[in-house]
Amino acid sequence: MSTQDPEAQRIQRVYRGYAAGGFGRSKWSPNNPGNQAMQSERQRVLANMLDRIGFLPLSDKRVLEVGCGSGGILRELLLLGAKPSRLSGIDLNTDRVETARIVLPEADLRVADARSLPFEAERFDLVMVFTVFSSILDAEAARQVATEIRRVLKSGGAVIWYDFQYNNPRNPNVRGIKQLQVDKWFPGFRSYWKTLTVLPPLARRLGSVTAFVYPILAAIPLVRTHLMGVMLKPSTAGASQNE
Repeated sequence: MSTQDPEAQRIQRVYRGYAAGGFGRSKWSPNNPGNQAMQSERQRVLANMLDRIGFLPLSDKRVLEVGCGSGGILRELLLLGAKPSRLSGIDLNTDRVETARIVLPEADLRVADARSLPFEAERFDLVMVFTVFSSILDAEAARQVATEIRRVLKSGGAVIWYDFQYNNPRNPNVRGIKQLQVDKWFPGFRSYWKTLTVLPPLARRLGSVTAFVYPILAAIPLVRTHLMGVMLKPSTAGASQNE
């Protein structure tokens, strides 16, 4: 998926549209209590999953984020002991990578194509892929991105997946992805999964009652829209497990 590839160009147009629409200041605003609650929940689940597989602290781990954007997720990893010099990230959007370089000057951050990652095989202990595959509508492009992630991940390393499961009828530029499809992209990986994240349009409207209401809603499976998983790359084929 080079920057001249039709699918890459489509994704770049979509994100330019998000930026022009001011989504970072409106529905994605970090000041919205619902967004804060979703982020806090995601951080807690991520920490629990990494602890479960013995990856904490992250101080000795090399980490790559595919689709790193402005570096927000990578910065969160610092709270889990990650060293900036061991962090890497790639994104198609030059402006977002430049912003990430400002906040993480020691990290290796590049404008690059996820279908041809600019790293040697088995370089990383951990690969983060958050809300990336839901933006790739071309099936072959998605398969190739998964192949590249498997290539750069060390044996015994882990992929952390976070993405939504359901189609958004208001946004034809994304698609929901089920665990069954993820397992097909990462065959032989041993995996653990958890549903989380209250329906974002609802969570963002909770306002002053967010701290009280969000945990109640989060306990209801029907309103949890996202899937988080940890997938371990074995030296030999392994089985998939669910939580």
